[in-house]
Amino acid sequence: MKKLTFGALMILTVTATASAAMAQDVAAGKTSFNKCLACHAIGEGAKNKVGPELNGLDGRKSGTAPDYNYSDANKNSGITWNEAQFKEYIKDPKAKIPGTKMAFAGIKNETEINNLWSYVSQFDKDGKIKQ
Repeated sequence: MKKLTFGALMILTVTATASAAMAQDVAAGKTSFNKCLACHAIGEGAKNKVGPELNGLDGRKSGTAPDYNYSDANKNSGITWNEAQFKEYIKDPKAKIPGTKMAFAGIKNETEINNLWSYVSQFDKDGKIKQ
């Protein structure tokens, strides 16, 4: 019985720790997103700014946010955004999509990139947090 109780406590501890780490990643990603706010919006009611709104980015084809005037480079990039594509892009946008209008030097810190993806990818196309 003691082994069963100990095992159950270990599972709960690991689950709680993983949830807390994920929450910290999202919180840190939200802070990192402040670098993006001048040009991008996300969440309920987000509108295009200098850059497109980023709701539902995970799985969205590049150059397809409604009512945003994309560069031909973005429209023709063939990219469907996912974690790997985003992480490569955010390091150096102009290297990933030559001719993009995005004037941002990029983020080089892997932890910050991971946190930013955790934050951005949690929003569905309507700006609601995925369940």
